[in-house]
Amino acid sequence: MKKLVPVLTIVLAALSSTAFADEQIEIGKKIYERAFGRGCGTCHDIASNPQLTTLIKAGQLDRARFETVLKEGKGGMPKAIEEIMKTKAVEKAGYGEDQAVDALYKYLETK
Repeated sequence: MKKLVPVLTIVLAALSSTAFADEQIEIGKKIYERAFGRGCGTCHDIASNPQLTTLIKAGQLDRARFETVLKEGKGGMPKAIEEIMKTKAVEKAGYGEDQAVDALYKYLETK
């Protein structure tokens, strides 16, 4: 039994980590679909606008720059962090700004 406890601890930690990652991606998806009441895709899924998924997957938009744009805006994009923080999924999860940005970024990495 003593040998089994460390193994179970590792298994439970791995499952917990997976569950958190899944929750984080789900919250990121809800942010993407619901921010500004119409979702980020309203603008970012249009071919003429920055394709966030493509930029992130290509390594052209890192997490730090992504956060800066969300907080400061850029070009025609307004500051988005306040709208993100109003998203019901973010409020319900009790996420702070960093956690919400992480969730959105993680979702876009997997989209």
